[in-house]
Amino acid sequence: MIGYYVHHHGLGHLMRFLSVARELRTPVTGLGSMPRPTGWTGPWVHLERDDGADPAEVPTLDVTAHRTLHWVPLHDEGLAARTARFTSWLASNRPALVVVDVSVEISVLTRLAGVPVVVVAMPGARADRPHRLAYDLADALLAPWPTGAHTSGWPEEWRRKLWAVGGISRFDERRRSDDRTQIPSDLSAPRRVLLVWGAGGTDVTASDIAGARAATPGWQWVERSPRSPSPDLWSDLRAADVVVTHAGQGAVADVAAARRPAVVVPQQRPFDEQGATAAAVARLGAGVGLQRWPRDPGEWPGLLDRAVATGGRGWARWSSGHGAAEAARRLDALAGTPAAGLPHSTPAAS
Repeated sequence: MIGYYVHHHGLGHLMRFLSVARELRTPVTGLGSMPRPTGWTGPWVHLERDDGADPAEVPTLDVTAHRTLHWVPLHDEGLAARTARFTSWLASNRPALVVVDVSVEISVLTRLAGVPVVVVAMPGARADRPHRLAYDLADALLAPWPTGAHTSGWPEEWRRKLWAVGGISRFDERRRSDDRTQIPSDLSAPRRVLLVWGAGGTDVTASDIAGARAATPGWQWVERSPRSPSPDLWSDLRAADVVVTHAGQGAVADVAAARRPAVVVPQQRPFDEQGATAAAVARLGAGVGLQRWPRDPGEWPGLLDRAVATGGRGWARWSSGHGAAEAARRLDALAGTPAAGLPHSTPAAS
């Protein structure tokens, strides 16, 4: 059996878990601080939250344990209960391995219990002491991005255990079953921009978006977010002439699956995760990658034209469409589950 820990912030970790779990041959148990996810019918361990402290008191709680970890607030009842529940589950169930997406503390607890750990590697500046601890102790580093996207400056020992499987999208299966090579369009209609935000929030204002709209006559902007969800995001993506998206791993993988021209605009996140992703998208020629929302709305006509000229074919460098299946194949092998004997695709590479 495989345990799979899912961080509660945003939706990307959860979507990745659901995609990979569907492909696994080994039985899998999900663990996390969120309630049982919609659509997940397998075992789920609901862990206590550890972030209930008064924000005014946080500076007094030595939450980093003298900068050795990321979040272990002193005298926190939720943290103690969470740790006890997780380690009890490890002792009772003895999983073959645990996938951690993502938490340094859960990674350490797993290895301290003598269980192999696969850590989901993240973009950005991960050379701090806690990340080094988690990456060093991991048996493998599962990267939901292509080879070469984020490994500049990595030590050789991390590179040796890297599984760069390419982007993992909830829509990969729909892409494989969608044999359209051309998307019908009404040439008399305005060209369509699909603006996509995630659950982690955005630092782009309504005024910023209004300015972009006003600067691009002839383009119709449609905004989708958790506050304004799409009834069918895949169809929205496929119908867009250009997708303007935040640089979360899940959102970028979804655009890659749809193979649409894109402008990727990072939002502020710890460790510059989204900034690193947008830079990698640009470097690999998959789309137009920025480092901030343009201050001058007059930049938008040129940006949209650049995205159209770049096209969507470059996303094949980011995602093969089989990232979840490749991740599951490797996890099954590490867990000792016999393979089904079916061919697997080669992971995306730069």
